[in-house]
Formats: sequence, structure tokens, C-alpha cells
Amino acid sequence: MGIFTSTAKLCVGACALTLIACSGDTEDALAPYDTGVAVDSDGFHAPTETTAQVNAEAVAGLALDDAAAFEAARRGQIAQEADLEIRDAQGELVWRPADYAFLDALESAAVNPSLLRQARLNSIHGLFEVTEGVWQVRGYDLANMSVIEGDTGWIIVDPLTTVETARAALNLVNRELGERPVTAIIHTHSHIDHFGGVEGVASREALTSGQIEIIAPDGFIEAVADENVLGGQVMGRRAGYMYGFFLPRTPRGHVDAGLGKSPAIGSYTIARPTILISETGTRLSVDGVPIVFHYAPDTEAPATLTFHLPDHRAWNGGDIVAHTMHNLYTLRGAKVRDAIRWSDAIEEARLLFAEDTDVAFNGHSWPVFGQSEVDAFLRRQSDVYRYIHDQTLRLANQGLTPDEIAEAIALPEALARDFSVRGYYGTLKHNARAIYQHYFGWFDGVPARLDPLPHSEAATRYVDAMGGLDAVLDRAEQAFEDGEHRWGAELSQRAVFAEPGSQRARAILARHYEQLGYRAESTPWRDIYLTGSMEARDGPAATDITGRSTGILEVIPLEQFFAAMASRIDGVRAAETDRTFGFYFREPDGSVEVWTVSLSNGVMRYSEGPPPLEPEPDAIVTVTREFWLDMMAGEAGLTELITSREFAVEGSRVALFGFFALMEEGDDGFTIVEP
Repeated sequence: MGIFTSTAKLCVGACALTLIACSGDTEDALAPYDTGVAVDSDGFHAPTETTAQVNAEAVAGLALDDAAAFEAARRGQIAQEADLEIRDAQGELVWRPADYAFLDALESAAVNPSLLRQARLNSIHGLFEVTEGVWQVRGYDLANMSVIEGDTGWIIVDPLTTVETARAALNLVNRELGERPVTAIIHTHSHIDHFGGVEGVASREALTSGQIEIIAPDGFIEAVADENVLGGQVMGRRAGYMYGFFLPRTPRGHVDAGLGKSPAIGSYTIARPTILISETGTRLSVDGVPIVFHYAPDTEAPATLTFHLPDHRAWNGGDIVAHTMHNLYTLRGAKVRDAIRWSDAIEEARLLFAEDTDVAFNGHSWPVFGQSEVDAFLRRQSDVYRYIHDQTLRLANQGLTPDEIAEAIALPEALARDFSVRGYYGTLKHNARAIYQHYFGWFDGVPARLDPLPHSEAATRYVDAMGGLDAVLDRAEQAFEDGEHRWGAELSQRAVFAEPGSQRARAILARHYEQLGYRAESTPWRDIYLTGSMEARDGPAATDITGRSTGILEVIPLEQFFAAMASRIDGVRAAETDRTFGFYFREPDGSVEVWTVSLSNGVMRYSEGPPPLEPEPDAIVTVTREFWLDMMAGEAGLTELITSREFAVEGSRVALFGFFALMEEGDDGFTIVEP
């Protein structure tokens, strides 16, 4: 492990790039606790009769047997690789649709019936004709890869998460439609499932030579760097929960990701855009294909675009629409998204393009066919985010707190019964909380919650006040028998925080989380509950889900690396240290980029330009950018710093290495369901 390892390793936190190593670790497996109830081979209990009843009641009135969506999802299918297995150069499995084959004939109360329908729809995979001259490869990754026929080659839209899945998708296209060169690439936004596989559709040489047009929204590279670098470790650990990375693909485990099956874990790449779109209405001829772009920043991603193909009467919505309610706040952790800007962007696209559109094809899910259907789809997608926004503020102005709003808010029937805006990914409850946070922050106004006790201390006192651990767990077990799993989870979670070594507490908590997972319509909620259940039983998973980056670190601005370093300084230890350093970065083309780094009052500051001559800096560092990236990736450590010719220090090495020593390594496998 290098001194900067946690700043720079990659893990998919789907729809985003997370710069960390996402592996948990636990020294000793927890001793099993016999609940007296049979479990499956992965340790999960069966759904209870109460859960079966709750699931049945939750979907009452929904047209689960409506075949229209399945017909749309299969429409235009040209090919399907039933035995598809995508592996990386080391032979590790990257993608296999057959992992979800059990869904076809599944009848189990362990999956919410509405979610099961969505999971089956997202399992339809292969190559599909969207309209003449436009195709999609779906089900080869979390996202879709779209392909447009140009005059001389393929225009690729959103080349998936990994090199391996993108390459397999393009191979399918070339095999079925005839091999053609890739002449242009469009990235609709700055999340990794829409750009990470770019070197799977074109070589790095072709991407850097300028022979392929690479079109992206303005701010694309900055958004890739900014959205996840600083909080990458936390986000990566939580992404493991949100996407069920450690769960088995079984009826009692991970079944779907709402937007698709799951993020692929493999090799990630990036290419610098050659054309940036910063204005709605920008018109380009891309390999002979007229395209009208719609700039929609700060919606589903900070850098976002959609586009219309007037000659095809087709619109690509990127990720601003899908057949699900999306996240205004993503549970892996990210900045809250602006519901009004998102709603307005969808409405703007509708007004600009719907009248001239016969098919909408997007970054996830299946297309919408028919001009009137596209118009209605966009109206519903726009309306749901504005409705949640307006009603959250209405209830907040009546004095309700975020938790109270989440319980009180409800969609009108026209939206609630529409599958395209149901909470398979985002949910009404956590999106309402996100809007409250957007306007009012974390404090809900209740004085007792202004400076609450830490969770562990509060849990210990609650347990004591309720008569001790056994009394609390007796109540938690009774809550289980009564089917009151939200209450039972709260009780047993407090018990685990008070007594993390209690196997009885952990077992009861695990069982409550299981039932909550089985009931969830939202895939992130399901995966979070079930991963929490697994970790309550067994401790954090030790499986490494770190991907491999090729070239992504090269495009991250140096400023972002310094920001990440600053966020890792131990401020208390650093408080008595005053230092100034100059960093001279030698670029491959011979140019030099210069930065000044200073430390005072426990705060690291950084600015572009050389350090002042007076007072004399403690050290001047000259380093090649390549060696610096090796440090960031943990491939160069203290020994290399001392011996490498690519790293030179003029001044005090002691001061420099003392500065590095003030940076803490984060904990990739920090506990969540225990203190």
C-alpha cells in the first residue's frame, strides 16, 4: 500500500466514479447464532407469512400482468447471447446475464412482486434495433450502449462501465450488423457507467490522436474528478451496500439494480472530449448524421446532455429519464440533486423534441415508442420530481420534519400506478428527505437533535433505560413475531450498538433486516437491508471489488489530488507544524506545472504557481507526472520516493516526509451495522 493508495484506487459506485479501494476486512468470522429457523446456503432466512402478505398488499391494484412493457423491451431484438460470459485479461468474471436466470420462473415472497417485474424487464438482453439506423446493446452492463450508423462508421453513445463489457457489446454489433470503424463517441454525462468502457470501442491511440470525435457536456472532466474524489472512500463502502456487491445472486439476495442488473467490475478508462456542448440547440453533423444537442447540467449528473436525431425522429435522454423514479439523493452518498432543475430539463426536452420524436431511447431501461407515448412519458417524468419538490415544501411549511414528511407524502394515483415512475431506484421517501436537505440542511429544528449523543452512547443508555439487553431483545423478538420489522430493526440496531459482541442481538437484527429487504420495491433499499443483514451475521465482507483503471488518473486535475490530500491531513497532529513546499510536475511534452503547498494551523492550502522566495520553502519537489500518478495509485511508496530518479527533493527531506506522515489512510472496510 502506497502513501496515497486510498486517494486513487477505483471502485464502481454505479453511475459514478469512486476513487478508492472498496474492500472490507474482518480478522475473524463471527460465531454463528442459532435462531432455530432454517436458512438457505447463503445464510438467509425465508420470508415470513407477514412479509408475503405485505408484499401482496403493496402491489394491489397494479397491473403486474400488463405485457406492454415486455413487448417494448423485446421490440426490435436482433440477437441474444444466451451463454454470454465476459471475463477480463486475468480470467476474472466481469459479466454474466445467466446469474439472473432464476428470475424467469421465480415465485417467492422474498422479492417484492413489483420489483420482480422490473428485474425481469431489466434481464432482457441483447442487440436491439431502436429505429432505422439506431441500435442499442442492453443488458451487457448496468447501462445501455447505443449505436448510430454514420456515413463511414459507428457513432457510439455511452460505452458502458468497463472495457470488457463495451468490447463485447461492440463485437456483438459488428458481428450482427457488419464491421465498421468507430468514428465518434458521445458521452451523455459524467458517470462511469457511461464512459468507463471507452477503450473497449476504440484504442487509446485512436482516442488521443483526434481521429475520433469525442463529444461530451461542458464540464465533463471536472465533474468526473469533482463528484467523487474527496469522499471516495466513504462512497465506495456505501456503494457496496447500495448495489449489493457482496450479495449472492439468488431469490434472497441481489436481484436487480433498478436501472439495470448491476454495475460491472472490470477495467475502467476515459478519453478527453474533443467537442464540449455548452448550449442547448447546438447542431452538429457527426459522421454525416445531424444531431441537435440539449445541455442539461446539474440534473442527474453535474455535466449532462441529451440529443435529438431529427432525421431519425429519435431522442436520447441520457440519464435524465428512465423507467423508474431516479435518485434526487443517491444512497451511496453524493450531493443532493436539484429537483426543479431536473424537472425543468425534462420539460424543456419535451417542448423542444417530443413533437418530432417517434422513439425515446435512453441510458437505462428500454425505449418508449410512439410520438404521443414519448410526450406522455416525458410529462410524467418531469411531473414526478416537481410534485415531490412542491409537496415536500408544502409539508415543511406546515412544520413537518423530514421523517414526518417521508411518512405523510403520497403520489397521486395517476403517478403512483405508473410503473415508469415507481421507486425501483430512487424512492418517494428518501427523495422527499433529499429536498428537505437541499433547502434546510441536516437540522430538523427539534432542539434535542441539535447536539445528540453519539450513537453508541445513546444506544447504551436506551438499552439500560429499557431494562437491559435481554429486555430490549425480548421486545425486538416480539416485534419480529408481530411483523413490526421497522420497529424491531430500530430496537435491535440499538442493542448491537450498545453490545456489538452480542450474537443474539446481531442475529435478531439480521432477521429484521432480511424481512425489510424482501419487502422493498427499491433495489438500493433491498440491497442495503440485505447487506446489513449479512454483515450483522458475519461481519464486513472481505471480498475485493476494486476495479482496474487505465488512464483515468491521467485526466484528473492536479488540484483534485491536492484537495484529496488536504482532506486526509490529521489536523490535530498537524496544528503545530508550519511548512511550505513547491511541487514542480514535469509533463511528457516537456512542460512544467508548478504548485505551492503550505501547512499551518492544521490546514493544508494549495495554489498554482511557485512558492515565495521569502521565507524560504522547506523543500522543492521535482517529479514526473507519471511517477506522481504511481504514488497516487499506491504503486510507488517510501522506498521509491527515496531512490527514484523521477522524484527529486531540494531542501529538507525530513520536513517533506514528515508532511506526508501527517496524512491518514482511510478505512476501506469501516463498520456500518456495528460501532
